[in-house]
Amino acid sequence: MDTDLILRILPAFIQAAWTTVEISLVSLVIGLSVASLLTAARMSRLAPLRVLGTVYVSLFRGTPALIQIFLLYFGGPQIGLQLEPFAAGAIALGLNIGAYMAESMRGGILSVDRGQTEAARSLGFSRAQSMRWIVLPQAARLMIRPLGVNAVALVKGTALVATISVVELTYTAQRFIGSTYKPFEIFAVTAVLYMIMVYGLTLLIGLLDRAYAEEV
Repeated sequence: MDTDLILRILPAFIQAAWTTVEISLVSLVIGLSVASLLTAARMSRLAPLRVLGTVYVSLFRGTPALIQIFLLYFGGPQIGLQLEPFAAGAIALGLNIGAYMAESMRGGILSVDRGQTEAARSLGFSRAQSMRWIVLPQAARLMIRPLGVNAVALVKGTALVATISVVELTYTAQRFIGSTYKPFEIFAVTAVLYMIMVYGLTLLIGLLDRAYAEEV
């Protein structure tokens, strides 16, 4: 193994890893926002909203994230939507992961015993109040782990934005392989940095889970 090469390229890879973190955070915020809206739509009493939410989830879970990135970045200009690679990648990944997170949120809510809602309604709570004060606090505990799994998948999925020239870890690895012809060392560094990010995120999810369990 060429350790001199690894030490020489490490600063560039750390900078690329930071870009990966940034695009992950932006996509995560978008995903959580989309998931919240989809969950509300799919649990609404209004049939059109339920249908719209179901179609969205089916569409984004049923097609590859890479195709969604290409549609937004390369197809966007045809409908007047011109986005920079970073923005296109973050939005596409956020819209994609939002469909998966919506299912995690919905599953957490449905896991709460219906008797909790019925008891709240019998005490005079409205449907919205029952959801806000009774169901969601209990469902949130059940959502942490599934949403954490989605977040980990999102971090690893950021490698896809290399295809539209976002200078993150995978793109940087491809660029250095072309100039050094040392794929083992390059991909070894890339893998280690991805593992560090995923391990850090997994620890954070575990801390949140335990902290919420202690509060409850």
